Amino acid sequence: MTLRITTDKDTGVAVVTLDRPDRLNAIDLPTASQLTAVWSDFRHDDSVRAIVLTGAGERAFSTGLDRDAEVPQPDSPYMLDDPLAAVGPKAAGLWKPVIAAVNGMACGGAFYLLGEADFVIADETATFFDPHTTYGMVSAYESVYLAQRTPFGEVARLALMGTAERVSAQRAYEVGLVSEVTPPGGSVEAAVRCATVIASYPPTAVEGTVRALWSAQEATRSAALSQAPHLIALGNLPTADQAKLFGARGGGFRTR
Repeated sequence: MTLRITTDKDTGVAVVTLDRPDRLNAIDLPTASQLTAVWSDFRHDDSVRAIVLTGAGERAFSTGLDRDAEVPQPDSPYMLDDPLAAVGPKAAGLWKPVIAAVNGMACGGAFYLLGEADFVIADETATFFDPHTTYGMVSAYESVYLAQRTPFGEVARLALMGTAERVSAQRAYEVGLVSEVTPPGGSVEAAVRCATVIASYPPTAVEGTVRALWSAQEATRSAALSQAPHLIALGNLPTADQAKLFGARGGGFRTR
């Protein structure tokens, strides 16, 4: 298993940990399937009333899709297979609250998860960036998820600057992506503390509130996401050309 799940039956809080620290918690295809399954399982588990999502180790929350994952694609631009489309809790129809606890890097496909968390807590080591454009890929799903909770100009800068910039935890807090910044190593504890409070409330009221919050932006989000496969099909470089850019990667970055 590439996910580690612990559940406290007394508090009703589950902690889901992406457990591939040697790969910076990148999501391979088995991990993607496990995430989809665990969100579905939580829908039927009344003992779990709030969830914390985090990554193992100190270096990264997640760096998105594992570059070694092989995802065969149909020839048609109308049938793009996105291996991360169902990794988030909302995609599985889970309306129990999910709090993301971020340490280290969160980039690329990690925004599928952060975008479907109800709020994000980060420690001071957290940085956020999106490498897609640097390597000849369209940032479509990631940008849509970010645009739902962060000012347009901030999303545009993060997406277009690629690997040249990383957004610090403090800046992410200032623009609303992060709701709290903790000392190093403190994000999970803070997230569990919040989850424990929320899990102590009547669950139907909590779940109804989560559903209401997401209804407020659901129409625009769904419409934007529907365009993503076509934009990716049109704008991505061929895989071999992407690989050349990855192979030549290097250089520094600034953190703001």
